[in-house]
Parts: sequence; structure tokens; C-alpha cells
Amino acid sequence: MAELRVVSTPEAPAAIGPYSQAIVTGEWIFTSGQIPLHPATGTVQAEGIVAQTHQVMKNLSAVLDAAGGHLGSVIRTTVFLADIADFAAMNEVYAQYFGEHHPARTTVQAAALPRSVRVEIDAVAKVAV
Repeated sequence: MAELRVVSTPEAPAAIGPYSQAIVTGEWIFTSGQIPLHPATGTVQAEGIVAQTHQVMKNLSAVLDAAGGHLGSVIRTTVFLADIADFAAMNEVYAQYFGEHHPARTTVQAAALPRSVRVEIDAVAKVAV
């Protein structure tokens, strides 16, 4: 069985429950959902879907970097929105971070998200070589 490595970085918000920021096994990275918490304060400082999506993508990128990957090594993401009407605005910001790289993605509206945020994103990626 492949070894599991827990990922923890101060460049992303600390876990707010019994989970890890990410787990690496073999060449795979599995991130936990990132919400728009500021890493230094652990609070939601961004308002609105655009600002919150920027913070989520920064957090996700930091976790991937700490795990040995990057946004370009992402295979799949799951996006959870508090309101599916925010899809277009979230998608515009999301596209800025991924550029020409288009991971597989599922986007769903959730009944509620932690800390009443508007967006949460998790990812599966490969360790960069």
C-alpha cells in the first residue's frame, strides 16, 4: 500500500476540523475543500463571489505547492457554490488561474457551506515532476 503523506502549510488556512489540507499518496494529491479564509487570520475577509473565488484559488494553489504540485497538475476539481447564480462570476475568476489548462470539473449548488461562504473548491492533482 502506498504511503500517505499529510500536507500542511501556513500559506493556506489551517484545517478547521479533523482533516488535512491535503493528502499525497504515490503520485496523487487529494486536497480538502478550500474556502475563502485568509491564511494569517483564519477569517473570511473577502466579500462577494469574485473576491471569495480569488482567495479560494490562492489557498488551493498554496496547498498544491506544499504538496508538490501546482494548478497545472490538477486533474479534476469540484466547485461548491452557495448560489448557482454565481456560476458565471466564479467561472471567470477560476479561468484566470487555470489559463489554457482545463481540468475536469463538477460544479454544484450546496444547501450551505462552512462559515456561510459563497464558494468552496477541492482538487485532485498529480505530483509535479
